[in-house]
Amino acid sequence: MIYSLTGKYLTAEPNFVVIECGGVGFQCYTSMSTITRLPEQGSTVTLYTYMNVTENSITLYGFSERTELSCFRMLISVSGIGPKAAVSILSTLTPEEVALAVGSGDYKAITRANGVGPKTAQRVVLELKDKFKSMGAPTEMPSGARGAAALSTPSNAAAAVNALMVLGCQPSEAAQLVAKLDATLPTEEIIRLALVEMAKGM
Repeated sequence: MIYSLTGKYLTAEPNFVVIECGGVGFQCYTSMSTITRLPEQGSTVTLYTYMNVTENSITLYGFSERTELSCFRMLISVSGIGPKAAVSILSTLTPEEVALAVGSGDYKAITRANGVGPKTAQRVVLELKDKFKSMGAPTEMPSGARGAAALSTPSNAAAAVNALMVLGCQPSEAAQLVAKLDATLPTEEIIRLALVEMAKGM
């Protein structure tokens, strides 16, 4: 299994990029989000990859951030969501936005992705929420978040914890990260700050 590719960024098309490693050009299908974050052609880049193997093909998918790859893996675990649909979703929504949509049950946000209808979007939300439950995701404010704010806005922290799990956090790790933050902040800001803290530990 190829975990990542580091090499020269040769070219990009609407749905893939080519990275040259050791004289070999690897075609990596990716999201528009990753393509827009890449530096100028000829630069050295790293993509975190997923290899999709079927009877008829071997296809490599690559993303500029680990969180995007984690979200991609979660999306393709949903029945009826293949790699192409997952890339379409990630070309429209950031991993944080996908995570927040799932955590809050907002399936309509996912329908903004090209080729993803309401039924498919609802399945994404329902199945990923079920995965949270099976993993022991908290449904209430983490115990570390105290005070009046914890009583007034418990849903923000719970949604943030669920969102972080979409991005690959373990339930206990997500709860600890969120518990350190101000529960009065908007959910999106709690997620962003938690990801910053998580990145410091990598």
